Amino acid sequence: MTREKRTVSMLVGVVVLMGALSWAAVPFYNWFCKVTGYGGTTQVAEKPSDTVIDEVVRVRFDANVDNNLDWTFRPMQNKMELKIGENALAFYEAINTSDQPITGTASFNVAPEVAGYYFIKVECFCFTEQTLQPGERIEMPVSFYVDPELVGDRDAKWVRDITLSYTFHRTEPKQAALDAAPAEAVN
Repeated sequence: MTREKRTVSMLVGVVVLMGALSWAAVPFYNWFCKVTGYGGTTQVAEKPSDTVIDEVVRVRFDANVDNNLDWTFRPMQNKMELKIGENALAFYEAINTSDQPITGTASFNVAPEVAGYYFIKVECFCFTEQTLQPGERIEMPVSFYVDPELVGDRDAKWVRDITLSYTFHRTEPKQAALDAAPAEAVN
């Protein structure tokens, strides 16, 4: 093999490797955030904690709406105090202020970021998309607790104030996308 062919082969290999790494970056980053709580990513549990300790944490609630979503969205309580490990239930309110049905999906995080690994959601409206009819108002629950292991973490043991923040974004309903796919395949 000539020198030029080896160089071209190596460059093609580098391009393919870079493409593969780029493709894998987003799923890997999402997995990393879920496992470590990095960036304020919360954890998910199937049931509430069975351990409650006698230390209090304050949770503040925040709500935002993307500019292209004609909804009003707000927490129904500004903050709550609970014991670490105690399961809590908070509600958010969403109102479709447009004259058409709109589907939205909530993204979320907690601050400080180090608390993300210990902020556990049991049930949340953010796990599914929400479709609201014109003028419709709904109350959406989030069931959560702060893992008692927080107090043993050398970086997080000082955390006693946590902000849970949601931002709603407009999305296409999944069913509409599924219905459109066969029609596009026929065309």
